[in-house]
Amino acid sequence: MGPPRRLLLVSNSTLRGGGYLGHCQQQVRSFFGQKVKRVLFIPYALHDRDAYAKTAREKFESLGYGLDSIHESSDPVEAVRKSEAIFIGGGNTFRLLKVLYDNSLLQEIRKRVLEDGIPYMGSSAGTNLATISINTTNDMPIVYPPSLQALGLVPFNINPHYLDPDVNSTHMGETRAERIRQYHEEPNTPPVLGLREGAMLLVEGDKATLQGVTGARLFLRGEKPTEHEPGTDFSFLLTDSNSQKP
Repeated sequence: MGPPRRLLLVSNSTLRGGGYLGHCQQQVRSFFGQKVKRVLFIPYALHDRDAYAKTAREKFESLGYGLDSIHESSDPVEAVRKSEAIFIGGGNTFRLLKVLYDNSLLQEIRKRVLEDGIPYMGSSAGTNLATISINTTNDMPIVYPPSLQALGLVPFNINPHYLDPDVNSTHMGETRAERIRQYHEEPNTPPVLGLREGAMLLVEGDKATLQGVTGARLFLRGEKPTEHEPGTDFSFLLTDSNSQKP
């Protein structure tokens, strides 16, 4: 049995009034700790990878970590195999997943995280990617990955940037909750954790804890959604028996 998985799954990279990863920098520093010296950044969710890497590098260096961007490597698979920590940023989840499939990186990342125990941090699209599938992303399918199946580091799905219905809005489109309910109308669909901006999920082995400054809403198929405050223990979601309801 290998070392326990360690995941930091952040809803969003930027919170209103703060800079890039500013709202979660304390959690980032605590999560990577002093053992990690360099983080492998995966910027595939955005088109301008150079600019994205520059932004991430400046932030991580300010926190005391070196950052290598996978798009600068001549051998992305080898970059993952040699990495001591991974951070996958936000952007378009379909674009991100397609590039990972195209470069045969999904299994490599999964192995490093689940078998070798290196820490994995995701933000927005990178958080979607850590779950069973990207079915509950908010993004448009601007490209077509060969599958919607993702890394499966946890046996449920997440909806980042979760928005509560605005009772004063005149917008007639579906609310986020309605879209998640539509997803659960399909058989054998797993729980969906709606992470509001400012929220994040810390997974250490078989323990999952809600962190951040905002709460989350949990959707289980066939049940009424429930509200949860920071500090909530979501470890029960990590058991496969809770992952799907027929």
